[in-house]
Amino acid sequence: MSHALQVGDLAPDFTLRDQHGVGQSLAELIGSSNVAVVFYPFAFSGICTGELREIRDTLEDFQDDGIQVLAVSCDPMYALRVFADQEGYFFPLCSDFWPHGEVARAYGAFLADKGFATRATFLVDRDRRIRYAAVNPPGEHRDFAPYRAALADLRAEQGDAATPSARA
Repeated sequence: MSHALQVGDLAPDFTLRDQHGVGQSLAELIGSSNVAVVFYPFAFSGICTGELREIRDTLEDFQDDGIQVLAVSCDPMYALRVFADQEGYFFPLCSDFWPHGEVARAYGAFLADKGFATRATFLVDRDRRIRYAAVNPPGEHRDFAPYRAALADLRAEQGDAATPSARA
């Protein structure tokens, strides 16, 4: 695995197809929202499924009018479609299948010797700067509490009125 991006780094732009074949472009999304780029090893695997369920079940913590979640794996688009349908994931699951792991490599989250992305979370602000970065090795659950704190700080700084508490 190459060196992962750090807080303050410029996030590499990318466009990946989601589970519906729709292109999801970082450059387009950051025009209107912050973006959480959540890399995970494999669809249907135990830890990955649990983490994406946590995002799904507390989506208001991760995605609102001021932030968009993009979950990224090296799985093919069709597998992601079945995974999303089976689990009820309504946020984009993006395929970094070909060129294999290219986006994960750009973020320093690709395990070349294993052929998949590790668990890595990057919060990208509207200036395309990394505001939060965490990388976990395979088999280790990610802790979403620091991500939630970083997101709260970013929302307060940007004055986003579309926070979950403002909409409740």
